[in-house]
Amino acid sequence: MADKKKKPTRVNARLPRGFVDRDAADLRAQDAMLATIRRVYETYGFEPVETPMFEYTDALGKFLPDADRPNEGVFSLMDDDEAWMSLRYDLTAPLARYVAENYETLPKPYRSYRVGHVFRNEKPGPGRFRQFMQFDADIVGAPNVSADAEMAMMMADTMEALGIPRGQYVIRVNNRKVLDAVLEAVDLGGEENVGKRLTVLRALDKLDKFGVDGVVALLSVKGRRDESGDHTPGAGLDDEQITTLLNIIGWNEPNSGAKSSANDALTVANLKDALIAAGVSDTGADELNDINSMVAAAGYDDGRVRIDPSVVRGLEYYTGPVFEAELLFDVVNEKGQKVQFGSVGGGGRYDGLVSRFMSQPVPATGFSIGVSRLMTALKNLGRLEAAERPGPVVVTVMDRDRMADYQAMAAKLRAALNTDADGNPTAEPVPVEVFQGNPKQFGKQLQYADRRNAPVVIIQGGDEKAAGKVQVKDLIEGKKIAETIEDNAEWREARAGQELVDEADMVAAVRAILARHAGQA
Repeated sequence: MADKKKKPTRVNARLPRGFVDRDAADLRAQDAMLATIRRVYETYGFEPVETPMFEYTDALGKFLPDADRPNEGVFSLMDDDEAWMSLRYDLTAPLARYVAENYETLPKPYRSYRVGHVFRNEKPGPGRFRQFMQFDADIVGAPNVSADAEMAMMMADTMEALGIPRGQYVIRVNNRKVLDAVLEAVDLGGEENVGKRLTVLRALDKLDKFGVDGVVALLSVKGRRDESGDHTPGAGLDDEQITTLLNIIGWNEPNSGAKSSANDALTVANLKDALIAAGVSDTGADELNDINSMVAAAGYDDGRVRIDPSVVRGLEYYTGPVFEAELLFDVVNEKGQKVQFGSVGGGGRYDGLVSRFMSQPVPATGFSIGVSRLMTALKNLGRLEAAERPGPVVVTVMDRDRMADYQAMAAKLRAALNTDADGNPTAEPVPVEVFQGNPKQFGKQLQYADRRNAPVVIIQGGDEKAAGKVQVKDLIEGKKIAETIEDNAEWREARAGQELVDEADMVAAVRAILARHAGQA
């Protein structure tokens, strides 16, 4: 008996875990948000640059994100020359490589901004994705903390340009030199403790997520166990080390982690005294004092930019001031609890990153906005509603053999509706399309136009063509009229919103309908 032919296996349509699909409304809202950020960055003299999504893995070096998956937290593959390449996990390391390769031709300092997707090979979870977008701005070749102060002020300007009211955000500033000094005070200095220092910094960086108690568990010998039972090993500090660390950065004080202070100058002075008392460097406190003075002189000391020793950035490449843009309004989390929205971006000084590729020191500072997280915040505030765009003008198909005629009509409309009286392109495009589905049932074409939110459809059958006429149907007006008509015969007689015009007057008739509804909007 002959074998029956096997049916082809149907592929299961499924979205990879940790990735998301996004529709037109989301993408248009994102475009509007990115345009606003871009405008602010450009007012500060930054210009765009683009680097590829893949870099050679050794260019990323040891500066990799938290990893609970293989490949050190990045997606990697081997090139045909047996060199390892990885998808970028941020936009900073690729910039460092770009600057090193083009150092002689770039203006110094070099101001640039970049926007694009980055990738993390991590276990996905609620709000944790393997692909997300960042928008960075960096100054390479600026050694003075004036550049860091400018970064903080630019972030404040960005928040307000996006419609986040003053008082509902804060740009918090700390200094990695302060954190390094604190770690030295608890006997974690020296090359032999590099790995342990990074573990401690990553634990401190979880304050917003886990609170002081959760951070203490991550710093301890026992580690932290979450609600699901998963265990994160601790950094191995003893009680005395943990207490000293938290005392110096102020987390053991009342309202620790509140991220505000009545007097930033006093905060810096107290921090400086604590560092001196611990017998470690107070250079970081001096730099914070300089930043505070510059911020105050520019008028940003009204709560927009604050000095806050609780700020920690987990990546090891930071060498000086670090920043965090935090939103202060409440949202409801997945447990139904009210919590502050938290961080939407951060950055800092990374004077050693570009120097890895060169034989000379290259100072740099930068800031990265988490685009998806910021979009979520703006939606919560009701500030991310892109203007609704009308759908396309749809040229319907009455006769398959006359597709050339319909395409000619669409081309004429497309050219006329997308230029002004002087022949210049209009600010917003007016889409025009020929129906490309099965034209057998005309009602299906009108259903399609309705689903596409089309304001107008063009109809020309054989009789209209012979008479040099075209039907122009106003779908928006037709819907209004339809609401007042109950009888089908009356509906057919009314031909709601539909008019017969000469072919030569088709563009004018469509323009009149679009203008009328634009005025009503």
